[in-house]
Amino acid sequence: MSDPKQKLTPQQIEDAALTGWRQADQTIRAEFDTGDFATGLRLVNLIGESAETANHHPDLTLTYPSVAVTLSSHDVNGLTSRDVDLARTINRHAAELGVEAKEG
Repeated sequence: MSDPKQKLTPQQIEDAALTGWRQADQTIRAEFDTGDFATGLRLVNLIGESAETANHHPDLTLTYPSVAVTLSSHDVNGLTSRDVDLARTINRHAAELGVEAKEG
């Protein structure tokens, strides 16, 4: 998974073992139960900072009481190592805030 422009196979995505993330077509998606709006906003801000640093931007939905995140590499119409890396970073941010991804 070293070439950031190389599309990953569904098996490679599964092998990445991204806790809380589900693959749907050419995306991976997770929803984080933040418990309150303020924590959700903090998570969104952390995700935004990391996305800017990585120059790889997810689709985010902030509601009470959760944050939904969808990742895809639009330039290759699929999933790449950039998506896996950002998903892992997002999971770390969530853990720092005591937030878990919803199951299912």
